[in-house]
Amino acid sequence: MHEPQKGHIHKSFHKMHKVCPWWLCFTFDNPLRRIFQNPERILKSYVVTGWTCLDVGPGMGYFTIPMARLVGSSGKVIAADLQPQMLEAIRQRAVKAKLQDRILLHQSEPDKICISEPVDFCLAFWMVHEVPDQHRFLTEITSKLKPGGLMLIAEPNFHVTNNAFEETIKTAESLKLNMVEQPKVFFSHTALLRKGS
Repeated sequence: MHEPQKGHIHKSFHKMHKVCPWWLCFTFDNPLRRIFQNPERILKSYVVTGWTCLDVGPGMGYFTIPMARLVGSSGKVIAADLQPQMLEAIRQRAVKAKLQDRILLHQSEPDKICISEPVDFCLAFWMVHEVPDQHRFLTEITSKLKPGGLMLIAEPNFHVTNNAFEETIKTAESLKLNMVEQPKVFFSHTALLRKGS
């Protein structure tokens, strides 16, 4: 298991009241959720063996662990989160699942993800609405996606309005992230985007 790479946590982290607190993620990570949002079913069409994938704002690894299975022993998953408690929970689950060699834990900065390597696929599940500057966030993601790389954005439709989600997608498209499809995911607005040239 790769230990978390430390970003700089400063006062602005504590002011980001929109960030989901680590303890609340226990409510999102339960067997009942798998009936409506099965991670393997959601991801299997987009994640390829051998790929490097980024799970940004992964919570306690609800998607990270299944994604690590999908990339196989030749791939890897970067789990990037602001909160060390989230990363520690993923570490423990990865060890239990014997997938620790495929998962790189990365502690982001409050205003930047700060990963260094290019990725084939990025998942941002129910977290983009927490980002204060979506243009900056999506610009950074775009810069790390390989040409033709994919990004799946899902936002909670009971919390994020249609108009707000459309604005997020317009921002993404302005950065040459082109809409491929809108997969059906319960309780979610979704967009699968591909990085254009």
